[in-house]
This record gives sequence, C-alpha cells and structure tokens, in this order.
Amino acid sequence: MTRRKEVKVKVGLSGPPPMKSGFQYVNPAQEDQMEICGYRPSLIRKVMVWFFIIITAGLLRLFFYWLPHLFIKCTHSKCSLAEAEIVILRDQYLQWFVSRVKINHKNGMLGESAMKDGVAGITFSKTPFDSNTPLKMGDAQLNRKLVRYFVTKKVKYIWSSESQTFKKLEGLDKNTKCSYFHATKGLNYSQQQERMSMFGSNSIQIHVTPIVKLLFKEVLSPFYIFQLFSCGIWFADEYYYYASCIVVISVVSITATIYQTRKMQRTLRNTIESSTIVSRLCGEEYHDICSDDLVPGDIISIPRQGCTMQCDAVLLTGNCIVNESMLTGESVPVTKTPLPNPRVSKSQEDILFNMKEHSKHVLFCGTQILQTRFYGSQQVKAVVLRTGFSTAKGDLVRSIMYPKPVDFKFNRDTYIFVGILAAIAGVGFIYTVVLMVQEHEAFEEIFLRSMDLVTIAVPPALPAALTIGIVFAQSRLKKSQIYCISPRSINVSGTINIVCFDKTGTLTEDGLNLQSIVPLHDGRFAEEVYDVKQLPAEKSLLLNAMATCHSLTIINGVLSGDPLDLIMFEATGWELEEPGEEEGSRYDMIVPTVVRPKGSRNGKGAFDQQFVPVSDEIAIMRQFTFASSLQRMSVITRKLGAPNFELFSKGAPEMIASLSKPETVPSNFHEVLIEYTKHGYRVLALAYRSLPAKLKYAKIQRIQREQVERSLTFLGFLVMENRLKPETTPIIHQLLDANIRTVMVTGDNMLTALSVARECGMVSEHKKIILVQAFPGGSGKSEPTLEYMYTEDPQDRLQKSEKETKIPMPDGHVTDSPYHFAMDGRSWAIIRKHFPLLLQKFCVRGTVFARMSPDQKSQLIETLQELGYFVGMCGDGANDCGALKVAHAGISLSEAEASVASPFTSKQPNIECVPTLIRQGRGALVTSFGIFKYMACYSLTQFVSVLILYWIFANLTDFEFLYIDLFLLTSLSVTFGYTNAYDKLSKDPPLVSLFSISPVLSIILHMAIQTAGQVFCYFNVQEQPWFVPYEVNEDDDYTSYENMAIFLISMYQYITLAVVFSKGRPYRKTIFSNYFFMGNLAVCVGMSLWLNIYPIEDVATFFELKVAPSIPYRCVYLGIAVINFFLDLLVETYVIESYFVQERLQCWIEDIFSTSKYQYEIQEEEMVRDQPWPPVSSAETLAQAFERMDSQQVRDFDQSSLLSSLMDSASDTQSIRSLRSLEVDASHREPRNYNSQAGSSYVSEDMNDESMLIGESPTDAGLDNPALDIDEQKL
Repeated sequence: MTRRKEVKVKVGLSGPPPMKSGFQYVNPAQEDQMEICGYRPSLIRKVMVWFFIIITAGLLRLFFYWLPHLFIKCTHSKCSLAEAEIVILRDQYLQWFVSRVKINHKNGMLGESAMKDGVAGITFSKTPFDSNTPLKMGDAQLNRKLVRYFVTKKVKYIWSSESQTFKKLEGLDKNTKCSYFHATKGLNYSQQQERMSMFGSNSIQIHVTPIVKLLFKEVLSPFYIFQLFSCGIWFADEYYYYASCIVVISVVSITATIYQTRKMQRTLRNTIESSTIVSRLCGEEYHDICSDDLVPGDIISIPRQGCTMQCDAVLLTGNCIVNESMLTGESVPVTKTPLPNPRVSKSQEDILFNMKEHSKHVLFCGTQILQTRFYGSQQVKAVVLRTGFSTAKGDLVRSIMYPKPVDFKFNRDTYIFVGILAAIAGVGFIYTVVLMVQEHEAFEEIFLRSMDLVTIAVPPALPAALTIGIVFAQSRLKKSQIYCISPRSINVSGTINIVCFDKTGTLTEDGLNLQSIVPLHDGRFAEEVYDVKQLPAEKSLLLNAMATCHSLTIINGVLSGDPLDLIMFEATGWELEEPGEEEGSRYDMIVPTVVRPKGSRNGKGAFDQQFVPVSDEIAIMRQFTFASSLQRMSVITRKLGAPNFELFSKGAPEMIASLSKPETVPSNFHEVLIEYTKHGYRVLALAYRSLPAKLKYAKIQRIQREQVERSLTFLGFLVMENRLKPETTPIIHQLLDANIRTVMVTGDNMLTALSVARECGMVSEHKKIILVQAFPGGSGKSEPTLEYMYTEDPQDRLQKSEKETKIPMPDGHVTDSPYHFAMDGRSWAIIRKHFPLLLQKFCVRGTVFARMSPDQKSQLIETLQELGYFVGMCGDGANDCGALKVAHAGISLSEAEASVASPFTSKQPNIECVPTLIRQGRGALVTSFGIFKYMACYSLTQFVSVLILYWIFANLTDFEFLYIDLFLLTSLSVTFGYTNAYDKLSKDPPLVSLFSISPVLSIILHMAIQTAGQVFCYFNVQEQPWFVPYEVNEDDDYTSYENMAIFLISMYQYITLAVVFSKGRPYRKTIFSNYFFMGNLAVCVGMSLWLNIYPIEDVATFFELKVAPSIPYRCVYLGIAVINFFLDLLVETYVIESYFVQERLQCWIEDIFSTSKYQYEIQEEEMVRDQPWPPVSSAETLAQAFERMDSQQVRDFDQSSLLSSLMDSASDTQSIRSLRSLEVDASHREPRNYNSQAGSSYVSEDMNDESMLIGESPTDAGLDNPALDIDEQKL
C-alpha cells in the first residue's frame, strides 16, 4: 500500500482573515476588519531615531517616509488604546495605515485644555434591542463633554469606554427600531449642532491635491529617488548628455503624472461632489438649508418634481420613483414605499431597522428621485439615516479612493526579481571595488565606478515599462466599448479560468415576448390562450391581474418600468393614468394609480372622496414591490362597483402555489410547469384574493404583506418567451473550448435555468445534471438531509446512458466533467450552513445555480475564489452588483460609460465582451512578461558589457549609453506592447509566475548567448593586426577597439532580444501585424548597420567610436549578430516553448520544490477517486421531486430557512411574531397536495384570516403622526 503524498493546499483569499489571539481589532469579523495598536510618544526613542537620521544624511527619514508605520513604531512606545495618541492599523490586504487620535468637544471645539474634564468616550448599551435609537436612548449616547476618535479611509472611529476599543461611528441604520422613525419629530438646534460635531458635514469631499504636494510625492517615490541617485552618479562621472536627457524625460514624466492625477481628481470631484437646497423640519415648519448641513435624525421633505438625494434616508410617507443607475448600473425605475409603522399593526413586533431588509424603503445618496406620490396637504417625508462617506454613494467613492489591492503573483514576483538583480549588482559592486583597489584607484573613482554598475544592473525604468501593455490593452478595450476603472485588473483578467453569468438580460434577451396565458378550467389547466383578448369573460380576474399587478409608472409622459411588466401590461390593451398635480391637491389622501381599457374613460375623476368609482376602471391602492428572495410582488386594488378591495399577486410559480389554497392549485401543476420551463420559457403564476369588505382604506395602507399574501386563489400561468441572445451560444462554446469553466447563477426558475444551460451549451447533450436538494430537518427530522437526482426523465436518461462515455480528467483539472451539479438558493443556504465541506465539491462541478439571491451570488463567487479559481462575473449590474465587485474581473452590461459597480463596463449588451476581455488580459499579461524579460536581459547585457570593459578600466561612452538606453531601449519597449491580442482563446492559460521554469531558463540561456557573443568579440578584436590596446588616461577617453567591439555587438543584441521576446500566438498576434514595432525595428537596424559598417567621421567622433580600419572585419560583427539572432530565436522557439520544458520539466521542478495545489484540484481528484459518490436517486421524476419539496417546505416551514430567505430580500418589514405564528400554524397542517380534496381545512383558516385582517387594536385607532390621520368613517 503506497502512502499518498501530502500536499500543501493553495487557497484563494476571500473575506476577513481569522482573528488572532492577543490582537485588538476594529470591525471584527467584517469585510473591513483591521488590526489596531496604540502608541504614545517616547522622547528617548525619538532622540535616537533623529540621531541616526542625521548621521545617514536623511536617508533613514526617507525610508520612514515610504513606511510611516515603522517611523511610529521606532519613535513611539506601544500602549493601550485608552492611552494612545496615534494608532496603527493593518487591513486584511496587509496595508498599513497611521491615524492620529483626536479629542473633540461636543460643541465642535478641539483642544488639549478640554482634557481636564475627563477621559472622552461613548457608552454603548448592552441591550441595543431595547433602545429606541442609538442617538437618543443611549446606544451611542454621549456621556461626556469630550469624544476621542480617529479617522482612517474616510471612516470615523469613536472610543467606547465600555469595550475599551474604538468602534465605527454609525448613523441610524444600526440598532434603531423601526418605530423610532415614525415617532421622531426632528431635531432641535442644539441636537443638530452636537450631531454636526460628531458626524461632520454631509459632503463627500474629494480634495484636489496641490501641485507642490504632488510634486514632492512623486519625486520622493522609490522610482524617482533611484533616478535622482543615478543622475547624480552620472553627472559626477561627467556623463552630462545622458544624465541631462534622463532628467528631461523624468521632468516630463512627472509633469504628465501630476497633470493626469489632478485631472482625474478634478473629474472625480466634479462627478461626486454636489450639494443642493433641501427642506428640513425645524419644530413645526420646514426651512430651506444647504444639504451639507444635514445630520442623521433630520426629517426632510422630498420635492414633487424630484431631486438628487444627498444622503441616505428612510421614506416615511408617500411613494417615490427612483433611478438607481448610479449605484446599480440599471436604469429601470424603482418604486420606493414608506417604511411600515409597527405601532399600527398588532401582528408586527417593533424590530430593528436593517438596511438590507428595508432597502425598498430607503432613498440612497446619489440616486435620482424622478417622481413622488404624495398626500395632498402633506409632505413626502424621510428621515436622514447616514451622511457623507457613510452613505451608499460614499461607500462607493471610498472603494474608488481605496481600492482592493490586486494580489497578483506576477506583481509579487517582479519585486523578488528586482531584488535578485540588486543582488547581482552587489556582486558586480564587489568585483569593481576589488579590481580597482588592486590598482590603487582613488576612493572617488572606486565609488563612482561601483555605483554606476549598480544603476546599470537594476533598471530604473522597469515600473514604467511594465505598464505599457496595460495602457495599450485599456485603449483597445475602450475601442471595443469595454470601459475600465481599474487598469490593474486587466492583467488579472488574463488568468480567469471560470466565468459566472447571470441569465436574464445577460445570456438571454432583455425583452420578453408574451407566448401565452394558461388559465384554469375545472381544477386543471385549460388550453393556451395566445391573445389576451380571447380570454373568456369568466376569466376577467386573470385579465385584471395582468392589468394591475406591476410597478409601472409614467415618467415624462412615457410608460416606464420593468420590461416584463411593460410587455404584460401592453398585451392587455389597457391604459394607465397617474394623478396630476391638480388631482393630487384635491384629496386629503394619496390618489391611486388607475388602469382602464383603452377608450373606456367617461370622466376625468377617478374616485370621489368616499371612494365611490365614477368610471369603468380599477385603482391600484397599494403596492408590495417585487423582492428577489420573496419571489413575488402584489397589489391591492379596488374595482368599479366592488364593495371590497382585492389583492393580486404575481411571481415564481412555486412561491405563488405555496401561498394559494390547495384546492385552487391544479393537480397537474408541476407537469405543466416543467413542460414549459424545460423548453426555456419563463413562467410566472398569477393569483388573487378578495379582501373582507370591512377592511378599510386606512388599514390597507398599514397592513403588512405577509398578512394578506396567503390563502390566495390560483388563477393561472403567464408564459413568456425569453430567447437566448444570438451571441450567447457561440461565446459559451468559445470559452469551453479554451478550458474556461462557465457557470450560470440566476434568480430565475431552476427548470428554466437548466433549459438555458442545455440550449447555450454550458452542459452538453451527453452530460448528466444532478440536482442537489437540501432539506433543513426539524419538525420530525433531527438532522438536515441531502438528496440527489438526475434532471432528465428516467427514459431519456436510459437512452443517453447507452451512448455516454466518461472522459478522464488530465492532471486533475476539470475540463469536461462527467456530470454537473445544479442547486437552488434554498438548498445553497442549507448546505452552506450544515455541509460546508460538501459545498466545495458542489462548486467544483456546479454549473447551474438558480433562485439565488444577490447575497448568495456573492457567496458563490467568494467560495470559488477560496477554492483557488480566478473568477470572472458578467451581469446586468442590477442584482449582480455585489458579485461584480467581489469577482476578480466583474463586467457590467450597462449603457453607462463606466459603472462603479464593477471594474469593467461593456456598452455592448451581450457576452461578447467576456472573451474580448480575457484575450486582451492575456495579451497584456504576456506583454508584461515579455517586457520584464527584455528589461532584465537588457540590464544584464549592459552589466556584462561594463564588467568586461572595467577589466581594462574602460567603459561605454556617454553617447553610446544614450544611443542604447534612449534610442534602442525606450523606443523598442514602447512599440513592443502595441501588438494586439490574438483573435482566438488558447486552451492553455498564460504563465502567472515569473519563477516558472520557462522565464527563468529563458533569461539564463539568453544571457549565456549574449555573454558568449561579447566575450568572443572582445578577444577576437585583440587578434587583429591593426589592434591597438586601450591605455588608461586622465581624461577618461574611452575611445578604443575594445569599446568598439563591445558596443557594436551589444547594440545588435538589444534589437535581437526585443524580437525574440515579442511572442505572437497563442496570446498575441504576430509582430508583423504591429506596424509601429516593425518600423521601429527597421530604423534601429538601419541605424546600427550604419554605425557598424560605414559611419561618417563626424558621427564616429560624436559617439567616441574608434572604427575598425577593415570594412570586411566590420561585416564580421553583422555575421556574429545574425548568428546571435538565430541562436536566440531557436532557443526561445524550440527549447523554451517545447513540450519538454513547458510540461515535463515544469512538472518535475514542481514535484521537487513545490507540493502545493489549489483546493479545486484536490476536490476534483477526490471526486474522481470516489466514483460511487454522489448517491443518486432514480425513483422520482422532476415533477414528483419538486412537488415533494414544496410539500416539505410548507409542512416543516423551517423558521431559520424562512428567516434567511426573508432577510436576504430588500422588502417590507417582516414580523417575527407573525413568522412564529405561521410556523405553529403550518406545523398543524397536513402535507399539501395540490388537488381539490384538500380544501376543507382552509374554511376555518379563511375565517381566522378575515378576523385577523379587520381586527382592531388600541394602536389601530389612528396613526402615530397626527398629520397623517385619516377619517376612516368616510371610508
């Protein structure tokens, strides 16, 4: 029995690292978790440090300027945070931040004298749930006159006396009960001043750095410091011309950098900074103030004509139509509704406000309010939650100002390689010192010669050269209408080996076609109806549902909203009318949206003040907006002549069926649903409920959706055709052919997603899909369980199995898995909680993830990253914002030129941008590799040249250096990167590590050839009959035949290296397509030939070049250069790129020196070995499985699962008490079977529901806010 070799697992970074004992943290267990240490000044330490700074002529201070946290550690002593005057923080990306602790008076005064009043701090309540608001009732109550705080990354942290640590200053979005917002009457002047002192101005200020500060920052960077040092050496060595050119180039480069930086800062400032006049409630009246003066807790009025929000605020009264494209990239208008008041609903507890749960009631900073729907005599009011950089807009700006560093192996390797070059320079330094000491040279000469060698071995232009490929790639992406706000992500995009796609709007068309309506007849589905006008009269409820159950609105005279809603409504042939300003002023209540058949309008008024209908129309009285995790939306309406209100719901068929009375759901529900979805149709279900006649208008406006979205009557299906975009299938095949995994992650129905996955080619015909279903347990089951089943019918699977063959996995990589996993969001949540190890296996072979909430999409991306994948994400920018930002390369399909939602934005509304980005990323990465090898070999080649000439105490002349460094190197390295990416994606990804065998062996072999060529020419010229040896002179005149030999052969070598390292396919086009490079080569070769064979006397004198007297001998160098070229080309083409080196030798080296593997490789190997897993059940059909899952969900009604589903949504407030009552209620029900014999149990339930809906409580007598009181007697 062989012992399996242990391997080290390489895991991708995702989420905050685990907290270590003995360390203190701010934002523990959060994404922005940081270690924190406190320091206070130490006089002894400070004196010692400044002593060493003085004796090192300021070099130590320069070092501390680059690493300020080390300066603090050396000049300060460590202390507790309570005594700290300076704090040092380190984030999860190992970035250091230094912040000074400040002390501020409550009235805003800052001063040391105030410390006499005692230690500053904030008391944090131990029971925040019992407090009403953190700013009023003690959860962040100022208990002293002074406050200690510091600011880092534009976030303010306040000292907590209880926990003895700093905590992030938060607004009303945390630890605030919902009832507080309805109870607050605004702030008085003193409260506003205190909060202004605490939270600061409500502005997102982007400072444009002064030119002088930018100048010093650039000049003091390591790159320019090394340039400055080099120029000083060259000037001292009398290389005036070369040093002067370098100075001029550096000045131009610094000027351009300062100009670009200030231009970018001004653009960002002009885009981000804005302020306006807002109406703030002061006492009983509204006053116009500047938006910069807003603080959390202020009550503001939203103007009817709309505005741009300058803060995050929760809506209290009225509705708002909002464009959130600045945040999401999606320009579809969104309806914001008032935050429900828990005090007016006896079924709802006063729970804490949560920004994610209640986002449908939040107006986010930076979004555009298009319209407001308001009370005739009242204001549309909102309470300010967060201001400044704490807002949603501020958070996005901070992500731009402090981006997540690209932890890319190539970047790390460059620093190591530069260190190796520095070590080689150290060897040369010792060689020079020893050589010149033996000749008793002066100290000044030894210092200049040895330092000159260091400036040669370490190329100062390397950082600038490495950005060339990225700059050209960004320009080409822009031509392809792909815009980038994070150029550093371009190289990373070249390493992507898995791409996740949203479905709707990304893989499929944005627009849907109404395929048919499927009504009910005698408890079963009837024949399809292809034209809404052909619906029989008795199916009017179905027509009414289509006409009312939407969130459409009229903006600037145009009907706007979700494309699906538009198609559904337009199919009815009805028209929509919203109240104008003159209508809105007639009533003391909100005026409803009205829909009616076209041409049926009899009068202008919709309803009178008693809500008696005056025309043939339906009024939409209340909307419960769509929530992705609730998978439904609903409206409450009143129809002409109807004595009561009606509720219409639309949503996912499984969800609507689970909320409907069992006797109304057709017995063939799942069979019909599967028949449509497996052909790729998008299916929505419609249902309705007649609400009790005693239910009054005021109660309708306060009722919670979970109280009415139950006991529904199922109406039928709405079948929409969602076609694949014509570009989708070819692109998916293109990615799969390149061994890039494709994954679908969607909020749509599982069956539709499976159909699309088959249709677009993500899952080939001969591959099986295993559906993973997780059941939470509870109510009779002690442990959660997993079940596996094939998605094909047994007969189809039997036919396919005869043709199926398993394809082996080469080297453990998943290129063509014998099966694929599929799961939905509900199973994902259960597996993630109870089966985290299995979750990794499911992700390694998972291809279809359906019914996934926005948070779950982000979780999937993070899990894939933890497995070691380089993940790309492509979505429409709406529900995919989180996943787009988390991915290594997120691409938002948006009409905006650039979206802060993702690093890349494509204006082309299809996935053609994905292979384009990967191709350009691979091209840029290979260009960076080539330029790095070129720069390294250039430095080493020149290093060898100088070492050889140092042997005779000679050197290259000033203008020879100038010709090599400026004319040859600079021009070739710039045009080198202009080669475009190859048109086709290769199956093999490019190298990521500079320390792979190929680049290391390439540099070694090429340098051996260059060194051999120079050594041969050096000795060969000495054998010529006309040779005169070089003699050392006081004028440092290096004109000699040895100098000529080394210079002539080396200039050909620089051109040769540029050609050899400029690789073409499979990642870049051939160099012959790069006309700039070819022209540059022609000029360089021509100029070199001229200098070699027949330079005129003035040119030779200018270069201080001693020309060989024999022209045939001059041609010998051309022959040597040709031999050198072909040797380099053969080595690079047939040795470095050979299968032996690329595969066999690389694997052998990895086995010897490295035993690390990515986690996904290990998981794949385990699944290949464990063939019996997973245990697939073949007894059920898909319809039976889904029906059993729905029955299980209704019977168990697992509270944690339901809460997770509800909390993931941006929906109305959920009542903990109502959830518990539903759980108890559901536990006594029989398993739900969708047939007409199961309805008797719902008789008493309907009665209970009606009494619950119309029941009064002490808080139902009126509203908390007298301004919103409504005379219910009129209703």
